[in-house]
Amino acid sequence: MRCNVIMKFSMRGAAAVLLAAALSTSGWSQGESAQDKSIPTSKVERLNRAPVSKEILKVKLPRPIETTLPNGISLMILEDHRFPLVTVQFDIDGAGPMYEPAGQPGLASATARMLNEGTKTRTSRQIAEQIDSLGASFSASAGFGSGSTVVTASGLSDTFEQWFALTADVLLHSNFPADELAQYQSRAKPALLQQRSQPGFLANQTMSRALFGTYPAAVVSATPESLDSLTPQMLADWRNQRYAPQNTILAISGDVHAETLIPKLRQWLAEWRRSELRVNFSPAPAPAKKEKIFLVSRPASVQTTLLMGNLAIDRGNPDYPALVVLNEVLGAGSASRLFLNLREEKGYTYGVYSNLIARKYAGPWTAGGDLRTEVTDGAMTEFLRELNRIRDEKVPDNELDAARRSVVARFALSLESPQQLIGYAITRKTYKFPADYWDKYPAQITAINADDVQRVARKYINPATMQVVAVGDADRIKTILEKYGPVEIVDASGKTTPETVKSQEINAR
Repeated sequence: MRCNVIMKFSMRGAAAVLLAAALSTSGWSQGESAQDKSIPTSKVERLNRAPVSKEILKVKLPRPIETTLPNGISLMILEDHRFPLVTVQFDIDGAGPMYEPAGQPGLASATARMLNEGTKTRTSRQIAEQIDSLGASFSASAGFGSGSTVVTASGLSDTFEQWFALTADVLLHSNFPADELAQYQSRAKPALLQQRSQPGFLANQTMSRALFGTYPAAVVSATPESLDSLTPQMLADWRNQRYAPQNTILAISGDVHAETLIPKLRQWLAEWRRSELRVNFSPAPAPAKKEKIFLVSRPASVQTTLLMGNLAIDRGNPDYPALVVLNEVLGAGSASRLFLNLREEKGYTYGVYSNLIARKYAGPWTAGGDLRTEVTDGAMTEFLRELNRIRDEKVPDNELDAARRSVVARFALSLESPQQLIGYAITRKTYKFPADYWDKYPAQITAINADDVQRVARKYINPATMQVVAVGDADRIKTILEKYGPVEIVDASGKTTPETVKSQEINAR
């Protein structure tokens, strides 16, 4: 463990952490399998002989030094003098794709990607050469579904002032050269076409549109048309208007001294002036009330990609820990129910998983995987059986205990990463969690019981309201899917096909 993370547990407790990590990939802990007798869990032999500690992992994460710079930047500094390294992260709220103008998807991402392609005093080549010569790295991204642009840089502490100055120049003075933008567009458009040929992308795109409708989170990608419309001035305007210091968290971790660094940061970032921009997140739409199936036609496909889900919670919801444990039981890894059922026992797929996304707005809980076309019917049956089972039956103690220990073990291992510690600090700041939020997280997870899991399952996971997306050969699977609910056929762009319109007109007569 990191020396600046105070681990208040014995060697026995440490062994429990490592054991939990092992159990997270090897199945249930002690006792009989948690699967229903009608659903054999696996053909893998599980001896269940490893000793298990019942101690709760106790941690105290290092507290960053926090202050606000004159221009409004929320500054956090986490000192770590073990290694001569420093990591810097700017989290700029209000500059992510969630705030892009209608019809202009990809503007935030393109702006972030183009930051290091030239400034008023440096060309893209000079920036790259200087970053390399300083032993540093730089990246910037604005992921779809996020309200932020994230700029990250890291390097040696000996050259920190030089590479931080370069980072600040790129952040504040990038000029988005037309020739560099043209190259970006020529690279990005073929990537978009390739993206739209992937069934996983088509499933996610269709699911996002089904769940979010006109809400900005429904947009998951740029389009060729929106890329073509980009100009250097559009990128500069986005940066100038949306990169606001008063909406920025600056987190610095590593071999620095806060006492001497803070005055320097006030000077280095003084020209980044506060603006009047305020960030307001509108609430996400309500979860779907009625089941619906969307079929993305992919002629001659030899597999069906299934994805099902509905909107669940935002990150600040008190049900979050219980849903994390539920997700661990149901589909987070190779010891989960969905994996053991559909892959190990039935052999329908190479992998099937579930996922919980919780942000400032309510995100989805989803489950899915790639399956052979001929087992589409059987896979739908097993998916729905598992969803109903976790609602109708309490999770057995041994299965629940294994899931909780797996979650806690991953958290414990993540504390080895300085970047993850920065991430935890930013999360706490973003959602206004108490200072000891992460210290109490293992105990929160460990306290989740079978009643909690069943309660959130019944509240957020309902097969009767699931939105289901299937990407595959419509001629072979449409009739199968119609057994489970009304089917709407859409093309790769998400538009309803003429076949669906014709079918709907006939049914309306």
